[in-house]
Amino acid sequence: MLELKDVHTYYGNIHALKGISLTVDDGEIVTLIGSNGAGKTTTLRTIQGLIRPRHGTITLNGEDLTKVPAHEITSKGVSQSPEGRLIFPRMTVKENLEMGAFARKDKDGIKRDMERVFTVFPRLKERISQKGGTLSGGEQQMLAMGRALMANPRVLLLDEPSMGLSPILVEQIFKIISELHAQGTTILLVEQNARMALSIASRGYVLQTGEIRLQGPAARLRDDEDVRKTYLGEH
Repeated sequence: MLELKDVHTYYGNIHALKGISLTVDDGEIVTLIGSNGAGKTTTLRTIQGLIRPRHGTITLNGEDLTKVPAHEITSKGVSQSPEGRLIFPRMTVKENLEMGAFARKDKDGIKRDMERVFTVFPRLKERISQKGGTLSGGEQQMLAMGRALMANPRVLLLDEPSMGLSPILVEQIFKIISELHAQGTTILLVEQNARMALSIASRGYVLQTGEIRLQGPAARLRDDEDVRKTYLGEH
């Protein structure tokens, strides 16, 4: 469904992504793991069109997205829950969710997806009129994910959904990601918590200084000695 081929992305003169190639098939959870500064967020920002690659191609169902503006990429079916959540703090929960559907015109579909978000995240329904900035960290993460779902994406990009959350909330968020996957959502997951990410993904890629060092089924990566030492904290 989503394919990156030999993607090179720069920040000014800094060569951030050095020939990334990866695929996400329909109905998969694929995870990108790696240490801080490895290029995980840059990869998602490049897919979303927020940064343009200097070389390489990004395609969605065979359609080239490489030069498509970011808002059109959202309309074509790629939606992101960004690192740090970036919700609108002065808007209510409902208004934040409506912002996720800004590019859509199908009122019935929007209403249906709003109900779906409230089914997945019942806490948000309880907080529907509350300002986003007054929610707890876990609730804000739910809101960021709910807002991304309101775009009715074919591929959902999740950037560090567990960041800054307590262990109990981390488990809850990963349970929700598994539920979304079970409902048919295709997910590309960037996550610092490699153990949790590899426990729910079908495949994974290990990113190191802008290059893919390892790739394969999640179970195989979990058993890889280097991955266990470097990312799972095992010795």
